[in-house]
Amino acid sequence: MRNLSLLTDFYELTMMQGYFLTGKHEEVVFDYFTRKNPFKGGYTVFAGLVPLLEEISNLQFTEDEIEYLRDRDLFKDDFLDFLSDFSFQGDIYSVKEGEIVFPDEPVVRVHGSLLEAQLIESLLLNHLNFQSLIATKTARIIQSAEDKPVLEFGLRRAQGKDGALSAARAAYIGGIAATSNTLAGKIYDIPVSGTMAHSWVMSFESELQSFHEYARIYPHNCVLLVDTYNTLKSGVPNAIKVFKSLQEKGVDNFGIRLDSGDLEYLSKKSRKMLDEAGCQEAKIYASSELDEHIVEELMDKDSPIDAWGIGTKLITAYPDPSLSGVYKLVAKKKGNQLKPVIKVSNNPVKMTNPGVKNVMRFYDSEGKMKADLLYDQNEEEKLEKRIAEHDQICFHHPSIDYAHFDITDYERTEKLLQPVMQDGEMLDIESDLDKIQNYHKEQISALHSTHKRFLHPHIYKVSLSTNLHNMKKNLIEEHKQDKSY
Repeated sequence: MRNLSLLTDFYELTMMQGYFLTGKHEEVVFDYFTRKNPFKGGYTVFAGLVPLLEEISNLQFTEDEIEYLRDRDLFKDDFLDFLSDFSFQGDIYSVKEGEIVFPDEPVVRVHGSLLEAQLIESLLLNHLNFQSLIATKTARIIQSAEDKPVLEFGLRRAQGKDGALSAARAAYIGGIAATSNTLAGKIYDIPVSGTMAHSWVMSFESELQSFHEYARIYPHNCVLLVDTYNTLKSGVPNAIKVFKSLQEKGVDNFGIRLDSGDLEYLSKKSRKMLDEAGCQEAKIYASSELDEHIVEELMDKDSPIDAWGIGTKLITAYPDPSLSGVYKLVAKKKGNQLKPVIKVSNNPVKMTNPGVKNVMRFYDSEGKMKADLLYDQNEEEKLEKRIAEHDQICFHHPSIDYAHFDITDYERTEKLLQPVMQDGEMLDIESDLDKIQNYHKEQISALHSTHKRFLHPHIYKVSLSTNLHNMKKNLIEEHKQDKSY
């Protein structure tokens, strides 16, 4: 496991030294949350937790890192001595990887000293923002492909080798069947897949010869790229000749890949040619700058495509370059108690929800997600009792004071944030990617279809409990009375 103590914005270290020199070692709480869903969508898929926790638990400043910081001529010896003995000793609460989450609700909650909670900010945001972005993009593509497999082919277009590896992991959580990234397959135990490039076809004297040679070497996994010269006049007819020879040997696992042109037209014509030749077993794979919108349109046109290879637009999360995840201070210790704090802004979007919070998710009688309630941790026992008695629960809009609604018709609830790290030690949480992917599939199926629309999805309700609403309102009023507001 790599030591990533210096994978942090420099100002995190300068702030840490400032806290150290001014004696600010108090316990604090930070929330990680998103401000909006990516792709103008209705949800976000949470990913990146396990590798983040592994790296936090391994943070240390070795002699080499200490000397690098010393050479910056900015850090005091006392602070560098403190760093040389540093390890993260805090507690972390989180939703499960693969969970469906929404803007403004705490997804990860960090408890620790001000110094250690500050240090991990950049590392946390780097991991969770990127992997959640890719997992969300993948989930949208999987949705558009319906029951057809999606393969991730984005390695060569990824943002560096680490981006390629992290994206392959996140894409698997989001639902891909396999990746072309062999190293990701080895590291994360993800199925790997690949066929041939145009260079294979062009390296032989004829297209037919290249197909025959490929089938000879890989008779039980023969997928032929048919668009190097002319898809319908050359590629598909030559593929049929090879498939007929495979059929004579009792092989029926073969197919073609379309990588250019009008995929609706070509897939339909190719399917007709294959079927008429008696090659009904042949699968049709499609690639070529695909995304969820193109796949959805092709599916709506009944294009006979059996599997999808998605590269650039998945691995780069086109057209959204980043996720809006942020990490904000929400409570700090005064005396023996954690007191809520709030960031007040003229822009309501940037105003935070204060205090040590959790999220209660409410489900309807059909098992669909109904609404999420943010509540103060101190009211949890009372809230759970009211839920057990099936009381009416009031949901307050997080930024519109007068807007609220009541829920009575809920079937069950689930508390989302659970402990994942205690005293700097990673707890026994799910790390198997197959199980994380299956959990994600369960959760996305519990999200109503109106929230999964690509165009103008219905906004999922994330609200505040009455106690939390009043706490936030009171803190805002206190700041308004301050002349510096």
